[in-house]
Amino acid sequence: MTLVKELSTLAEFDRVLESSRNIPQLIFKHSTSCPVSAAAFQEFLEFIKEHVNEDGLAFSLVKVIESRPVSNEIAARLTVRHESPQVILVQDGRAVWNESHHRIKKAELKQVAAELG
Repeated sequence: MTLVKELSTLAEFDRVLESSRNIPQLIFKHSTSCPVSAAAFQEFLEFIKEHVNEDGLAFSLVKVIESRPVSNEIAARLTVRHESPQVILVQDGRAVWNESHHRIKKAELKQVAAELG
């Protein structure tokens, strides 16, 4: 089972939005050329390892350089200004929380997940 689904098409993003009506979706926007993004992605992965299936969350990844149209559409449809790295929590088809850069930490993600319950 893949813990993180990579979104590379708009159809995949549409499915994430639809799924968010049943299961909160955590989307990580990752710049594969940025060391800050690499560090934030490690925090995201560490959080997932400890909390997969425990908090009723689903996890997605968008590589912002490789999948620019998807990244831009996420910003537009969720009305969240694009940043990378960035993590966005989506529930009922809308962004309910987001964080970026050095503020993406496993502890912060744990707190957000705990507040869902």
